[in-house]
Amino acid sequence: MCSVRFAFAISFLLWLTAANAAGVKNFDIPAGAAGPAIRLLVWTPCAEPPQEMDARGAIFFAVPGCPVTGEKLPLIVISHGRRGWFGGHHDTAAALADAGFVVAALNHPGDTWRDTSRTDSLSVLVERPADISRLIDYMLDDWPDASRINAQRIGLYGFSFGGYTGLAVIGGNPDLRKGLPNCATSSLLACKQLENGDAPGQPITPDPRVKAAIIVDPYPAFVFAEKNLKRIATPVQLWSSDPAQNADGLSGCCAVAIKEGLVAPDYHFVANARHFSFLATCTPKEAQVNPAACTDAPGFDRVDFHRSFHADIVAFFRKHFAESASP
Repeated sequence: MCSVRFAFAISFLLWLTAANAAGVKNFDIPAGAAGPAIRLLVWTPCAEPPQEMDARGAIFFAVPGCPVTGEKLPLIVISHGRRGWFGGHHDTAAALADAGFVVAALNHPGDTWRDTSRTDSLSVLVERPADISRLIDYMLDDWPDASRINAQRIGLYGFSFGGYTGLAVIGGNPDLRKGLPNCATSSLLACKQLENGDAPGQPITPDPRVKAAIIVDPYPAFVFAEKNLKRIATPVQLWSSDPAQNADGLSGCCAVAIKEGLVAPDYHFVANARHFSFLATCTPKEAQVNPAACTDAPGFDRVDFHRSFHADIVAFFRKHFAESASP
C-alpha cells in the first residue's frame, strides 16, 4: 500500500509542475420553472500565479476568484459522468482555461456523488440535456462576466453519461421508448421504467448554440439509432478507452458503436486506457477512497496521457471555432 501511495504522490507532483493556471469560482443557477437549482464551477483565463486548493480531497491548481482576462472568449461546458461531480475533470478544465477558454462544469441534479436520488432514471436521461441548455443560458445572460463570452463559440465536453448528454444536446435524438433493443438486458433504471410504460416527461431538444463537441466513452450508447447519429452536423471529437480493459464493464464499451453512426468524427482510440483514465489524476487520498476510479492499467501513465489529450482537445476546439467564424 505504501508503494502505491508513493506512486500516486509522485504522479501527482509531476502533474502539479505541469498544471495550468486558471481562475476558479462557484456559482449557482437558481431553481425555477425550468428546473431545480444547479451548482456549477467556472474556470477562466487568469494572469495571477496559481495556488494549490483542496476540494473534496482533490487538489485543484488554480486561483480562487481570479479576475477574468480576455474578451470574446469561447465557452466550453462540461457534463460529468454517472454519479460524478463538477470537479471530476478539473485538470482538463484548467488546461482549457489556460488556453483562453471559459469553462463551466455543473452538477447534474439527482445524479452526483452526493445526490444519487435519480441516477439511471428516465428523468435524468431527459433532464441532463436540458441542464446543459440552462447552463449555457446562465453563462450568456446572468454570469457576472457574461459580456466576455463569444456566444458564437460554444463547445461541449461530455464524459460517460456526460457523453450521452452531449450527443443528445447536439441532435443525437435518443430513442427512449418501450421495446428498445438492448434495454431488456440493461441494468439502467430508465429501461425498467420504459418497459413499465413510463414515457419521457418532456421532449429532448437539441441546442444549436453548441458548435463543437468532445465525446468521451459515451454511455448508454444503445439509445442512439444510427440514422439519428448520421443527422448530427456538429463536429465531434470522439474518444474511446480500451475494451481490453473492460473488467469494469465500461472501458471501451460504447464509443465504437457511436463512431459507426457519426459522419466522419475525429476518432481517438487510447490503447490500455481504462474508462476512468479520462478523469483528473488522483491524489493519494482520492486513490485510497476510490481506487476503481484512480487505478490505471499497468504501464499506463495518466499524467502523460492527459498532457497529449489536452493538447488534442484544445486544438480541436480552436480549429472548429475558427472554421465556424469563417465567412
